[in-house]
Amino acid sequence: MGTVELLRVLGNKYNAEILDATHEPKSAQELSEELGIPIATSYRRIEELTEANLLELTGREFSNEGRRTKVYRRDIDSVSIGFSRDGIDVAVEDRPEVENSLVDVWYDLKQER
Repeated sequence: MGTVELLRVLGNKYNAEILDATHEPKSAQELSEELGIPIATSYRRIEELTEANLLELTGREFSNEGRRTKVYRRDIDSVSIGFSRDGIDVAVEDRPEVENSLVDVWYDLKQER
């Protein structure tokens, strides 16, 4: 994905909030309720962020109603934007792969410090 396209995706309404909220896996419904956004918008933004490789499908969980729902987690740790005479530089730091859920818990705890 090109720099301008990545900046456009990051700049779309709710996308940064969704990335911030998905440090742990969440469904579209959970994101909608937590962030106060319409469910249809939640699904559209998730699709956009997934296509941009910023968000990933991590599995399926049972909702409170007993339905299996897809859950998503951000696939990046940070984004840095720099400006110079040569143009715009965007650096994306990917979230490291985790081997199991315990490693994932420790990683998330470390990031919250």
